[in-house]
Amino acid sequence: METLANLEAFVRSAESGSFSEAARRLSLTPAAVSRNVAMLERNLGVRLFHRSTRKLTLTEAGEGFRQAVGGNLDGLQAAIAGVSADGGEPVGTLKVSLPPTFGLSHVLPLLPGFLARHPRVRPEWHFENRQVDLVAEGYDAAIGGGFALSPGIVARTLAPAHIIAVASPAYMRGRVPPSDPAGLQGFDGIVMRSLQTGRIRHWTMRDATGREESALLRESVVVNDPSAMRETALLGLGVALVAVPDAYPDLERGNLVRLLPRWYADAGAISLYFASRANLPPKTRVFVGWVVEAFKTERLAERFAGSLG
Repeated sequence: METLANLEAFVRSAESGSFSEAARRLSLTPAAVSRNVAMLERNLGVRLFHRSTRKLTLTEAGEGFRQAVGGNLDGLQAAIAGVSADGGEPVGTLKVSLPPTFGLSHVLPLLPGFLARHPRVRPEWHFENRQVDLVAEGYDAAIGGGFALSPGIVARTLAPAHIIAVASPAYMRGRVPPSDPAGLQGFDGIVMRSLQTGRIRHWTMRDATGREESALLRESVVVNDPSAMRETALLGLGVALVAVPDAYPDLERGNLVRLLPRWYADAGAISLYFASRANLPPKTRVFVGWVVEAFKTERLAERFAGSLG
């Protein structure tokens, strides 16, 4: 009978194509992972990987074995996680990916209360502007927008992702606010170049009646990060189109003002992504519940709706 350690070393190495990456995710040394995989190959009597100095590649037998054990391994791990803590208490590392500004402003403040309730959970939170692969990269959950819903991944909507026009009071001093999105062309624009496409991101805004207009800003300042757009606006260098959650704290403090208060662009939804509910470990289940309840209690979905002005 194969040990769970050998099977887990094989599956994680197959997912990442690297003993080193598998070792990082399993908190082991690359030598230990390689040794576990070699032991599994010896016990099965087949070679599971083609090895090179640059990458691991599954053999035909290895691919068939991965498909056979992959889902079963997740089930075993979930079962072990569910019974390993006293009284079913959630335990273990909780690896979460969050967008930096949104995560720091609206999710990180939930952590003290969460840890007070679940002290045996160890958070490992990555603040990053990218769409991670939950399964391949070993994340328990991710918060963001537009993630590809691969098989077994669930999305729970937290709030709308609405884009609004903002500027600092200092920048707007002496200037007449625009009356519609077309009027934004008369202001210095703080725009973002997409890391994925290399293009400047443009938006179409809509009002409460459903009327739509293009919002074309002059490319006065170009950055490649949403938080940099907000910070540049705070410096009084122009108008930026940013997500409501990113601007919300500064709007409340008066550091930024919203232009075109009844106009917004719809960028979809901010969602909480996690693996299928069927095999959800307790640590992930309680985290999902904690975040969803906090957003409901604080009415964040309503507060982040740019359509409400």
